[in-house]
Order: sequence, then C-alpha cells, then structure tokens
Amino acid sequence: MRYFFRFYFFPITFLFSQTFLEVGMPAPEWKFPDADGNLFTMDDWAGKIMGVSYVDPDESEMNEEFSDRVKKAIDVDSLISRDSFKGIGIADCASSWKPDFLIKAIGGRKAKKYETTVLFDSDAILRNSWNLNEDSYNIVILDKDRIVRGLYKEKMTELEMDEALQLIINLQK
Repeated sequence: MRYFFRFYFFPITFLFSQTFLEVGMPAPEWKFPDADGNLFTMDDWAGKIMGVSYVDPDESEMNEEFSDRVKKAIDVDSLISRDSFKGIGIADCASSWKPDFLIKAIGGRKAKKYETTVLFDSDAILRNSWNLNEDSYNIVILDKDRIVRGLYKEKMTELEMDEALQLIINLQK
C-alpha cells in the first residue's frame, strides 16, 4: 500500500497544482528573447491589446489567414489601431525538428511581413504554463489588463476568425 501512494499520488498533486489559461483569467507573465537576444515581457506593450501567436514553426501557415486579416484591418481598413493593439509571434522552438537558425530566419520573415516582434521559446515554457497545444498555431487575445479574451488552440474556422477580429476591434472601445 505504501508504494501505491508513492507512485500514484504525486501525479495527481502535480495536475492540481497547475493553472491552465482560460478565457476570463489573467495571463501569467513571461520573458523571451528575440533573434538578437533582447528580452521582452508583456510589460513592453503595457496598455495595449495583445494578440499572441504561439506557433510551432512546422505549422507556421496554419492560422496565417487570421494574421493576414488582422494586418488588413490595421493597414487597409483602419479598423484596428497600432496605437492600441500589438500582435506578436512566439516560436515554440521545442516542438520543431528545425534548427534554431532556420526558425529564427522564418521568424524574421514573419516579423517583417507583419511589422511585429517575433520571440523564441526554446524550452516550451509558455506552452506548458499556458497549456497551449503542441504542434499547432495557438492564438491568445489579451485585453489591456492582460485578461484572456480569446483563446484558439487549433486551426481557426471562418467564424472563429471573424469573431476574433471583431473581438480585437471591440476591445479598443
């Protein structure tokens, strides 16, 4: 009986000690480097709505259509202001077979295309602490107070893309 508790009680305790990200809860802070080694946290964009794309580099095209819609809403339609919104990418380097230099090159292209910042999570810290999906393209929308307002862990449907875009627009008000 003593061995039962040793081997089976610990995992249950571990599961209950984790806090998983859900809509309506504050997003725990993080710190990650960009390709040049500069460290960033959410505080670097204080007072802005954030769209965090947490992406397995092998799945970098999965929700790119949503990123394109956000870019259009900023640059063409003027529905989202860069003064109130910041979209960033965080590469989940631990879930990819690709070498770091290639992941950073892909990140650099995305940063240029979307006029944004791309950061690198080499140890899946954010994926594990926020309970995001591995091998996916997760999108987390945070309000100005860093409360989770949208959470998408797989390929977004047309309806989800429309809802998420409208959510960002509405959060500016």
